[in-house]
Amino acid sequence: MGPRPLSFVLLLVSYAVAIPTTSASAVSSSTPVASNTSSTGATSSISSANISTSGVATSVSTTSLMTSYLATETGPLTLPISHYSFSPFPTPTLAPDPPIFPATDPLDPPPVSADPVVVPDFAPAWAAAYTKAMSMISNFTIQQKANITTGVGWGNGLCVGNIAAVGDFPGLCLQDSPLGVRDTDFVTSFPAGITTASTWNRALMRARGLAMGQEHRMKGVNVALGPMMNMGRIAQGGRNWEGFGADPFLSGEAAYETILGLQAGGVQATAKHYINNEQEWKRTQESSNVDDRTQHEIYAHPFMRSVMAGVSSVMCSYNLVNDTYACNNNKTLNDIMKREFGFQGFIQSDWAATMDTLGAVAGLDLTMPGDITMGSGTTYFGQNLTDFVLNDTISIQRLDDMATRIIAAWYFLHQDEGYPNTTVSSFDLYNPLNQEVNAQSDHYLIVREIGAAGTVLLKNEGALPLCKPKNIVLVGSDAAPPTSGPNEYTDQGGDPSGILAMGWGSGTDNFTYLVSPYEAIQARARVDQTSVFWDFDDWDLAAAGNSVIGMEAAIVFVNSDSGEGYITVDGNAGDRQNLSAWHQGDQLILAVAAQNNNTIVVTNSVGPLIIEPWVDHPNVTAIVWANLGGNEAGNAIADILYGAWNPSGKLPYTIAKSPADYPAQLVTGGTAADILSINYTEGLFIDYRWFDAQNITPRYEFGFGLSYTTFEYSNLAITKIYHEDYAQTDLVHNWEDGGATPIAEGSTTALWLHMPAYKITFDVTNTGALYGGEVPQLYIHHSPSAGEPPSVLKGFTNVVVSPGQTTSASITLSRYDLSIWDVVRQGWAKPEGTMTFSVGASSRDFRLNGTIPA
Repeated sequence: MGPRPLSFVLLLVSYAVAIPTTSASAVSSSTPVASNTSSTGATSSISSANISTSGVATSVSTTSLMTSYLATETGPLTLPISHYSFSPFPTPTLAPDPPIFPATDPLDPPPVSADPVVVPDFAPAWAAAYTKAMSMISNFTIQQKANITTGVGWGNGLCVGNIAAVGDFPGLCLQDSPLGVRDTDFVTSFPAGITTASTWNRALMRARGLAMGQEHRMKGVNVALGPMMNMGRIAQGGRNWEGFGADPFLSGEAAYETILGLQAGGVQATAKHYINNEQEWKRTQESSNVDDRTQHEIYAHPFMRSVMAGVSSVMCSYNLVNDTYACNNNKTLNDIMKREFGFQGFIQSDWAATMDTLGAVAGLDLTMPGDITMGSGTTYFGQNLTDFVLNDTISIQRLDDMATRIIAAWYFLHQDEGYPNTTVSSFDLYNPLNQEVNAQSDHYLIVREIGAAGTVLLKNEGALPLCKPKNIVLVGSDAAPPTSGPNEYTDQGGDPSGILAMGWGSGTDNFTYLVSPYEAIQARARVDQTSVFWDFDDWDLAAAGNSVIGMEAAIVFVNSDSGEGYITVDGNAGDRQNLSAWHQGDQLILAVAAQNNNTIVVTNSVGPLIIEPWVDHPNVTAIVWANLGGNEAGNAIADILYGAWNPSGKLPYTIAKSPADYPAQLVTGGTAADILSINYTEGLFIDYRWFDAQNITPRYEFGFGLSYTTFEYSNLAITKIYHEDYAQTDLVHNWEDGGATPIAEGSTTALWLHMPAYKITFDVTNTGALYGGEVPQLYIHHSPSAGEPPSVLKGFTNVVVSPGQTTSASITLSRYDLSIWDVVRQGWAKPEGTMTFSVGASSRDFRLNGTIPA
């Protein structure tokens, strides 16, 4: 082997201590080499034309920054042709230990709790599924096994992804999306992930997951392609709305509960997009360069929680990670996901994200949709995989492992037991098959509740709740029904003409119906005998201003949209070009506020906006951050405006005063051949962590949200939890003495690391006049030597309290919650120094403070 290029040497340096030598399934000692070509496997349908900053609005107060691109990558690192032996990863051996560690079937997860203390043990269920799967494939030919790992190709089946029947295995239907069943009729459009995260409510997260799982199952979908859990690192990120915000702990809990719910409904869940796919621009030709500690503590955490929820599948992403494509990355797929997390299910590619046949060696189990590029009729797996096995490049043991994992996941969800036939026709929407099964049930109730619970009240100067106003006026197209119906654009990919209730792209589904604020408020006005007026024209500012004169309340509706990069809307190639409200929303608000001293602003947005032009206007009396509400968006907004639901939502990200205040910016530009460098130089300091460390005052901090009542906190106490006769007490003592977790199978998901270690209790009193809910949040403060941000979210709970009443609350911490990733010892360790914590109403509103006992 000749001299290695510098990029490869740098990669070895960055992960020199990150690659354990004891993994049972590490690839052979053959070393990856840098390709001499640029990204030959790029499949992005985004135009290669640059998005220049010249097309962005010039106002400093509202325009997001875009980092000029760094096309410094020399090409993807790939595995050479060689012989790769394989030994299966050992399966977990720790016996179930109820009530903390009960044997759990995915169809019957532990009950949801505001303060979860149960760590479900899915190992027995996986073991039973593996036994059945290995028995099934025992008589399969090499080609049959390869066929199980290879999709049938784009457009060649009923679903967006399909595995053909092989022997007694009926094949699989894989279908989007993270908020409902895509490309079919009679399904529910649930609130987006970002709305669900804004509830900070585990029960609602679970309920949404369960309802979605039931609908997927009723439609005969085997594998739901969600939830999505990439981090909101970049405020403009096109698909942020599909995920759960900008904090790994909140995202992890939302992913965990969603997966438990989905799989309890009978469908296999998919944790995606693994990993570091935080922007859409050139997503197939960018290298996300992330250090090992940041990867573990921030970006891998939600995926780890997904494994702990028993997730059946993980989808690897389009991008490169430290110069190696995510679907060809031995470090992230084999070492972190399968070895460290102990993942028992299968890893599938994002659509056309498989980059070569040797991805199988790096840990990829299934290529989707099967083609090298969409509709090409060629594949890296299939016959190529068969040939690689026959010539002993890839071992037959590895192929067996791939097929076993896929079939085991099918058995794991009991889909061999009378599973419904597929009634989805993704590529022929007018096929009567799409209307054979109505899967909606009464799920509109969940949609409406999450829509209200996920709405955040940012400002209220006595304007809300509305109480039988004499007259009101609704201003802005976002208050209205879409002009051409709720599905006016394919995959919602167009400039919204009415209420924005989801973003665009593959993370959508088709609305069966859509309730706008106009309809919901009209219905309430009939009851209250209120006169309602409206002006849905966003562009005639003079008319808008005149329409609000003399009105008791003027409610202005604005939005901001984004989506997946294969669709460009008004110059936004997935990612948002700026953080301004669409349709000159800022100017519309100012025009109304100039003429009405009770101007209420309602936003439906995919993420943060810069609201400085109007937030402090004396006539803006309330701001309602409604996110993306799904079918019942209008009803949920009306529930908040009229006080049918007392606001309890909290922000899952920071709203800054300036785009420049955020620690990371969108990277744009690049030629058709360039692989962009996206360097995660902010490290652990994502979102509020950056604002805290840099002492930057946000407009509204992470975790912020008002109520129509008020709360006080008191009586803080912390208790250390002792577990007598526990089998892994030696590892507990090692951790307490400063030792790190061992390098072993399932080391990061080990029970001793995640079982309850400390219980924090406190009281919450409703000091206002209305019944309401509060979300107490717990933040850990490490000693400076730990190198952590000033405050790190590690717990939250929910309480509902009547006026004048007090309720007790608790938040339980594990050893994992108190650990940091040690890059030298490659394990989780308790940092030196005193650890303190705060409990409060947001990341900057601490009410109680304490110290973690030594």
